[in-house]
Amino acid sequence: MKKFFSILAVALSLTSVAVMPNSFSVDVSAASVSAKACVVLDADSGEVVYEKNISERLPMASTTKIMSTLIALEGNLDEEFTVDSDAIKVEGSSMGLKEGYKVTLKKLCYGMMLPSGNDAANATAVRIAGDVDSFVDMMNQKAKELGLKNTHFVTPSGLDDYTDEHYSTAYDMAVLMKAALKNKTFREIIATKRITVDMGEGNSNTLVNTNKLLSYCQGIIGGKTGFTDKAKRCLVSACERNGATLICVTLNAPDDWNDHTVLYNQIFQRYQSVTLKPSVDSFRLPVVGSESEYVNAYCGSVKKSLLDGDADGISECTVIKPFYYAPVKKGDVMGEVRFIKNSEVIAKSPIIAGKDAPESKKELGLLDKIELFFKNLF
Repeated sequence: MKKFFSILAVALSLTSVAVMPNSFSVDVSAASVSAKACVVLDADSGEVVYEKNISERLPMASTTKIMSTLIALEGNLDEEFTVDSDAIKVEGSSMGLKEGYKVTLKKLCYGMMLPSGNDAANATAVRIAGDVDSFVDMMNQKAKELGLKNTHFVTPSGLDDYTDEHYSTAYDMAVLMKAALKNKTFREIIATKRITVDMGEGNSNTLVNTNKLLSYCQGIIGGKTGFTDKAKRCLVSACERNGATLICVTLNAPDDWNDHTVLYNQIFQRYQSVTLKPSVDSFRLPVVGSESEYVNAYCGSVKKSLLDGDADGISECTVIKPFYYAPVKKGDVMGEVRFIKNSEVIAKSPIIAGKDAPESKKELGLLDKIELFFKNLF
């Protein structure tokens, strides 16, 4: 019961549940988007800010490896093992794995996301699931968990010449990227331009990122390239400027580098800095085990970069505990006010204790113990 109340949150104002993200008609008429399908998604709110055939099922080539890497990052990243000799016998792009090479899942993630190694994807699949087919089942299960309703995987690498059942949509791939960006290691990997990876016994390979946007697109976080004869050029990227993060996906895009750059340049111009002010900014929080029964706490405004006119419809939720145990020190974080758009937390303001509430040195009497018992109980 005590543990239950220690994580209980009090919501002063809750957002209404949005069934689908809003879509804005951002004017990018000056951009000639070459992609057959394209989407730009606000990574904080989940709102679609530009779209073109975003629900059309299309092959997505090696951008598939975003899912393979996301699953790999849930495993033991630093445990060394010898690559499966059969798994690495695969055509196409490679990180240069050879029979007997010793790697870790983390190294294979770099191999998938930088040079787009199909050998790395297969080696990852066998290491995690025992065989490729079982790993693909994991990929499709993860897709369901993330709400990717128009996505189906057949391979961990994205090779699709022999099947029409390996597909996704621009929107689903943006949602996948949004989930992957929450992983700190994923972000570190996709931001890496070049790395030398030790393969054991004096062997090493230098991996170079195929994502050219890292070199010339302002604020680019990283992403994943892809190409097959069937899918043509595919690209998933994320970019951050002035506190706003956008995700862009292009499928079957002859001029993908330019598509992403122009879309980012035009859409970020529509963002502006706004001040989000909590409706309640001071709190009197009960404290147990201190001569001070309450402690005053405060929270302030936060700056957030939002799309023009997107400040409407933002709600807030205040998260605090029913009571706190002494000692409490001035400056302690007691909770937070969350600003919410489309059921997504887009900003937070911490609730900070304004003074100390030291632990009481006197021994508790019987009535005090009874009162404490019932506070813990309820």
